[in-house]
Amino acid sequence: MGGAVSGGVAPAGEFPVLLNVYDLTPINNYMHWCGLGIFHSAVEVHGSEYSFGAHDYPTSGVFEVEPKNCPGFLYRSTIFIGRTSLQPSEFRDFIQRMASEYHGDTYHLISKNCNHFTDDLSTRLTGKPIPGWVNRLAKIGVFCNCLLPESMRLESTETKNLTDYDFSDGSNATIKDPFEDDDVEDKHLLPQSSFVENAIVQEVHR
Repeated sequence: MGGAVSGGVAPAGEFPVLLNVYDLTPINNYMHWCGLGIFHSAVEVHGSEYSFGAHDYPTSGVFEVEPKNCPGFLYRSTIFIGRTSLQPSEFRDFIQRMASEYHGDTYHLISKNCNHFTDDLSTRLTGKPIPGWVNRLAKIGVFCNCLLPESMRLESTETKNLTDYDFSDGSNATIKDPFEDDDVEDKHLLPQSSFVENAIVQEVHR
């Protein structure tokens, strides 16, 4: 589990697509030995990092930060996924269109979390998914749906963040919502693609 960046020199006209993985809780240091863990992930391409988080509004929850420096999370590793032929301007149009599919108020810990987003983004860009271990707990949650707290079950329409749940070791205090920590000013929501006006990256306000 985990891994370093590899893939050699990129061919002309192709750009690396990387997966940056973060720990959400210290218990990952124990759980990763059995292929489990609670992770945040983001895709790095063209020098920026993109991920998905929850908020209360029917607007994009896709945000952009400096690679390997997502506020509130502890960086663990970077994994080479593949390459894309999209130029920076083409990728910007692409990610803004994709942002319209991931509204912050549709975030769900089990069925539509940050790792589902990075898996979708990686697959669209390279044809390759992210490693299975990154989102394994969510997949287990699907099969154990009836055993989960009511607010986390797939039939629930309520969005939940990791900060809403307690872990056996009391580590919940270290788990932060992407849009509610002290460093939120370092994260920028991506605007959805618009036919009316040119979209620009907007700063997330408290």
